[in-house]
Amino acid sequence: MAESFEKKSMFVSKYSATRRLLLKTKLLKKAGIMLVAEFADKKRERESALNERAPPLKLSGLSVQELQDLCKDLHKKIDIVDEARYDMEIKVGKNDLEIKSLTQKVDEIKGSKKPTLKRVKKSAADALSGAVADTGKMKADFTSGLKKVKKEEEKKEEVTDWRKNVDAMSGMEGRKKLFDAGK
Repeated sequence: MAESFEKKSMFVSKYSATRRLLLKTKLLKKAGIMLVAEFADKKRERESALNERAPPLKLSGLSVQELQDLCKDLHKKIDIVDEARYDMEIKVGKNDLEIKSLTQKVDEIKGSKKPTLKRVKKSAADALSGAVADTGKMKADFTSGLKKVKKEEEKKEEVTDWRKNVDAMSGMEGRKKLFDAGK
């Protein structure tokens, strides 16, 4: 018994709960300070990169002609950047299409994916018939539960040549015959 107590005590932490809490809070404070310092470093790096790529403009003391030249230079730089951006968009679009076609080819090589099967509940009648009869000997009759629909034969009118009755039905006499036939 004394041995088992000693083994259990070896796995228990050497530090008390208050000491662990104190260490945890110190670690969290140190991590917070490091996070703030990392954020400030990233901000400084971003600003230095922007200053290298696009130095601030000094517009004071420039004549009208110098300002126009500066604007022309800036427009040329903007055009170059726009062309590069457009080229990159086209490349990305082509790469996306190529990725799609390659994934389709991989899917075709692997074969079609099997759809996931859904669980189907048995009706009470199926459950009872399955319990009574041996499922190996029983034939599946899928039409047994369907409604029986009686098909009525459509009355087909005799198709006659319309040219034969044109003379007989023309004028008021023909209309009178149609009216009398309707009664």
